[in-house]
Amino acid sequence: MHTTDTLTETMPTRHGGGRITALLALVALADFLIFGEMPGINLFLFALAVCSGILLSATKRPTPLTAALLLGFSVLASSPLLEAASPIGFALCLGALMSVALVSGRLMPGRLTGLPLVFFRFALVIPVRLAEDIRKYLALPAKRSSFDELRRSVGLWIMPLVLAAVFVFLFAAANPLIEIALRSIRFAVLLQFLDLWRIGFWMMIATVVWAMLRPRLKRRTARSQASRAFVIVPTRNTLFGQASLLRSLLLFNALFAVQTLLDLVYLWGGADLPDHMSHAEYAHRGAYPLIATALLAAGFVLLAMRRGGPGDQSSLIRGLVHTWIGQNVLLCLSSMLRLGLYVEAYSLTELRVAAGLWMGLVAIGLVLILLRILLNRSNEWLIATNLVSLIAVLYVSAFVDFPDVIARFNVAHSQEISHEGPPLDIYYLSTLGPSAIPALDLHIRALPEYRTDKISEAQLIRGSLVWKFEHRPRDWRSWSFRSARLEAYLLSPAAIAR
Repeated sequence: MHTTDTLTETMPTRHGGGRITALLALVALADFLIFGEMPGINLFLFALAVCSGILLSATKRPTPLTAALLLGFSVLASSPLLEAASPIGFALCLGALMSVALVSGRLMPGRLTGLPLVFFRFALVIPVRLAEDIRKYLALPAKRSSFDELRRSVGLWIMPLVLAAVFVFLFAAANPLIEIALRSIRFAVLLQFLDLWRIGFWMMIATVVWAMLRPRLKRRTARSQASRAFVIVPTRNTLFGQASLLRSLLLFNALFAVQTLLDLVYLWGGADLPDHMSHAEYAHRGAYPLIATALLAAGFVLLAMRRGGPGDQSSLIRGLVHTWIGQNVLLCLSSMLRLGLYVEAYSLTELRVAAGLWMGLVAIGLVLILLRILLNRSNEWLIATNLVSLIAVLYVSAFVDFPDVIARFNVAHSQEISHEGPPLDIYYLSTLGPSAIPALDLHIRALPEYRTDKISEAQLIRGSLVWKFEHRPRDWRSWSFRSARLEAYLLSPAAIAR
C-alpha cells in the first residue's frame, strides 16, 4: 500500500492535463445539473459522470471488462438516488465513487477486512488533496517559470483588450445596431457566476472530485504502526484480568437473567402489570436504555475475548461470554417487542422506525460477535462484516418511502378505522410531506359521512400537501421515481377524495 502511494506521488504527470480537463468539465456539469436545482435524477447522472471521469483519467486505464464492472457497480450503488434523493442514497453513492477511485488507483486492500481502514485513510485526504497539489505545483521551480510565462502572456493581452473595449463603445455610439446588440447582453446572467454561494459550490465539488480523480491514502506514521504491535495483555489480578472478568461475567449474567425473566413474564407472557402501569408504558421505559446496555455489553465482550486475553485461557469465561451474548440477543428482541407495543399504543413515527432498524443492527452485531469468537476471527473481520450488514440495511432502506409506510400504518391502525388503535394524529401526517397523500385518501374514504368535521380537516391538509407537491420546481434534473409515482397516483381515479 505504501509503495503504491509513493508511485502515485512521484510518477510523471502525463495524465495531469486530462485530469484537469475532467475536473473542469465535472465542475461545469455539477453547476448545470445540481446548483440551484432540487435534488433528484441530477445526482444520479452526476455520479455516473464522476465515475466515468475517474475511469478515463486513471494513470493506468482499466480493461474494458473492469471498467464496465466498475461502472455497473456505481450504477447499482447510486440507484437509490433514482428512487428519491436521501442522505442514505448520497452516502452509498459517495462510497461507491470512493471504491471506484481506490480500484483505479490500485489502492484497494488485498483483504475485505482491510477495507474500512483504507476508506478511513482515503476520507482523511479528500478535503486537502486539491490544496496540497496546488501548493506542490506552485512550489516547483519549473512550474514557477511556466506561471511567469503565463503571466507575461496575460500581460500582453491587457492593452489590446482595453483598446478593443474602447473601440466597441465608440462604435456603439455611432451605430445603433451595435448599441442594440450590447443592450441585449444580459450582464446580470454573467454576474450571477460571481455569486459567493456558487463559487463555494464549485470549490466543494472540485475538492471532492479531484480527490477521486487523483486518489491517495493518508500515510501511516511510524508511531501508529509501532503502537499496533504493542498490545497490553492484562495479568490475572489486574482490573481486566482473568479473575476480575470471571466475577464480572458471573454478576452480569445474573443481572441480565433477572431482566430476561421479567421480559419473558410481562412482555412475552402477557402477565398483569402493577397498578397504574400499562404495557405500553412498561415497553417505552425500556426500549432505548436496553439498546445502550447491549452496546456496552458488546464492547465488554470484545475486551474480554481479545486475542491473548483471559478468554483464550479459560473455558469457563468463554462459556459465560457465550451465555451473556445469548442474553443480549434476547434483550434486543425484547427491545423490538417493547417498541412494537409502544407503536401499537401511540402510532408509528420516523424516529421509531429508525430505532427499530437500529435494534436489528445491534442484534446482528451481537450474533457476529458470537461468530467471531466461535470461528476465531479477528476484529478486522468483525468490523468488515458489521459494515457489510450496515450497508445492506441502508441500501434497502434507501428504496423505501418511509413517510408513505408510516402514514399508511397509522391510518390502518387508527381508532377511526380499526376501532382499537390510537386516534389518528392527522397533523403529524401533514409533517410527512406529499408522500402521505394516499394514506389521507384512505382515511377520508373510511370516515363516516356524518363526521364532516374530520372529513373537512383531512381534506384541508390533503389540499395543502397537493398544492405543495404540484408547485414544486418542475425540472427534469429533479425527477425521481417517487415523485413520478405520486404524480401518477394523483391523476388516477383512486386519488379523488370525496
